[in-house]
Amino acid sequence: MPAVNYDRMLQAAIGIGGGSNQIVYWSKLVDWKNQTLTPNPNAVYLMPFYDTSAGPVVLEIPPADGDSKITGSIDSVWQTPLADVGPAGIDKGAGGRYLILAPGYSGQIPDGFIPLHSETKAGFALLRSNLKSGTDADVAAAVDYGKRARLYRLDAAGNPPPTTYVDASGKEFDATIPYNRDFFTTLNRVVQAEGWLPRDMAMVNQLSSLGITKGAPYQPDSATLTRLDDAAADAEKWLDELYVKSFEPPYFDNTHWALPANQQLVTAMHDGFADPANYPVDARGMTYSFAFFAPKNLGTGQFYLVSIHDSEGKDFEGGKNYKVTVPAHVPVSLYWSATAYDRETHTLIRDADWASRASNTPGLQTNSDGSIDLYIGPSAPDGKKSNWIPTKSGKKFEIMFRFYGPQPPLSEKTWKLPDIQPA
Repeated sequence: MPAVNYDRMLQAAIGIGGGSNQIVYWSKLVDWKNQTLTPNPNAVYLMPFYDTSAGPVVLEIPPADGDSKITGSIDSVWQTPLADVGPAGIDKGAGGRYLILAPGYSGQIPDGFIPLHSETKAGFALLRSNLKSGTDADVAAAVDYGKRARLYRLDAAGNPPPTTYVDASGKEFDATIPYNRDFFTTLNRVVQAEGWLPRDMAMVNQLSSLGITKGAPYQPDSATLTRLDDAAADAEKWLDELYVKSFEPPYFDNTHWALPANQQLVTAMHDGFADPANYPVDARGMTYSFAFFAPKNLGTGQFYLVSIHDSEGKDFEGGKNYKVTVPAHVPVSLYWSATAYDRETHTLIRDADWASRASNTPGLQTNSDGSIDLYIGPSAPDGKKSNWIPTKSGKKFEIMFRFYGPQPPLSEKTWKLPDIQPA
């Protein structure tokens, strides 16, 4: 699942004219045309795709500059994090040249670089250029700052060529997971491109029985394709069952907010799956069915809570209206946001005018006590459009609440986000 998830993003990048050792970016805040899994519509996104096949690759992160900061991580094809970057990363906001090395690389590492040994030849980074606010001027400033990041091969480090940036704004960038025969076509592409890891050897014969064999063409017959369609559909239902179970227990008592992350998986990914007695592939598959990218240290630069049920324990329905009051003094050093996603695909709701509201949204109305009322549903209450997150009738949805620069009251739970109420 994480490998297919990665390849879907790479193919989407290729589809808009991008590719390996280039940086895809959004020159505006992302809208529904960004069909990656649970993206953040309140940040400027940059996605460098690296490929070390021809030698080590350098990802250069600019130093933090006042309000201009990058929060992000570098991941392998399997979306195992190599390192966090920016103020919450290895460079601590001073900027740095991250040197991404191919599997088994044994060459000399020059001074002045931060070496990262990738388990795969290729991979990507997710960089968020943080906003002072959501005004056009501040978005443009965040884009300009983000484009100070550079991606080039080590053998060109003495005089790096200009980085190729590909603007994805206004273009459909479809990285949704295909729960049909196309899933296996994508998986075969990854198998052909990358080497087997020792922990994956148990899969070699199983994939071969489906016609996926390294170095051989993938040509399943019609009967096999029908079985693969059925199997993928069954897997989608099973993964969704795991997803729903991951909301227990809730993060805050007597609420429906949860961090749908398996602690064994968090530990394994942080350690690069080094523990031979811990390989939580089910939790990993579930996680990459609704999200992409993994930070090295969860909760350092960002923290997430998700809800799929209202205060009465019922699924969110796109044709109904809801309200949540965000208490004052949200424990963040940067900003918070709330975003609605399609419950079925875990992507931004198609054709919605916008998908979220954040503490840096221009015109957001604040109550006299510092709290903020958010309205979620198919229509905005009179005079409250600035605080409204639209949904679509006939479609279930889910809500993700993001905290950037989370502070101790969040982890200590002395600050609490209340449930979303039916309005």
